[in-house]
Amino acid sequence: MIRSLKRNILLAISLAAISYLILSFYADYESVVNAFKKFNWFLFPLLLLLSYLNYTTRFIKWDFYLKLLKIKIKRIDSFQIFMSGLIMSVTPGKMGELLKSYLVKQTTNEPISKTAPIILVERVTDFLSLMIIAIIGAYVFDYGKLISVGVMLFFIVVVLVVLNRKLALKILELMKRIAFLEKISEKLRTAYESAYILLKPSPLFKMIGVSFISWFFECFGFFLILDNFQIDVSLLWSAFVYAFSTIVGAITMLPGGLGATEGSLTFMLNENAIPLDVAVASTFIIRVVTLWFAVLVGIISVLFYQRKFGSIQFENSDLKKD
Repeated sequence: MIRSLKRNILLAISLAAISYLILSFYADYESVVNAFKKFNWFLFPLLLLLSYLNYTTRFIKWDFYLKLLKIKIKRIDSFQIFMSGLIMSVTPGKMGELLKSYLVKQTTNEPISKTAPIILVERVTDFLSLMIIAIIGAYVFDYGKLISVGVMLFFIVVVLVVLNRKLALKILELMKRIAFLEKISEKLRTAYESAYILLKPSPLFKMIGVSFISWFFECFGFFLILDNFQIDVSLLWSAFVYAFSTIVGAITMLPGGLGATEGSLTFMLNENAIPLDVAVASTFIIRVVTLWFAVLVGIISVLFYQRKFGSIQFENSDLKKD
């Protein structure tokens, strides 16, 4: 498992290095270096703190969902597991965070199929909160309306399908006819029952609100970066650009949205008459204090988890037993 994690992180770092190198040369490497020199690095700890507040606020969702599914686990262990999942921030759509469900199984013996929907619902509430910001920005600034509304409608449809038990159960019955899905039909039913509980209107709207607060911390961090470069933009515009670019990166299903998020951020900044070198430098900084800081927190948390619970041994057989 650890070897696989190292391989995935190294692959993501390689992709990031290529993306950042391309952006640097596109913007003129020396100009980008000079832009970095203008950045007030005393601001860096505050940016890291804002990102950490994003993670800790999102933990509120994770802890809430575990309680909703009646998973009995110590909060300190739950927190450690949640933070360990951040190591998977560089996986497509962050779905590698299924690691959290496996760690919960190791700790409580609860089946993975019962807690895995939490990761899906976390992503749904993250997307919906970011989409609220993106849609407001899209109509205020007349940019990206089609993408914003389209993605929002997709997730609304997903939620409505899950909440329509008659339709959802019929889909599950149809899935049994597919050979490889028939073998895991009971697990899919368990996963559905969890998703149905988590996506009910009351918890859904509450956790969208929590997600909105958590992502606002990073949006505010992006605003501070632009303000540091003396770029005269509003907090709403900064939040819109960050939210929209994050969504673009996520829907590409690239690891951590690498390349797509950076390209979108740089393009939107440059389109708003922000010098290309400053746009690239701002993109680099926000990605370091959000994505790569998350990976670092995840690595540290995994090491602490292993010290307490022993090494993580994840084999395919575990999924079969689940």
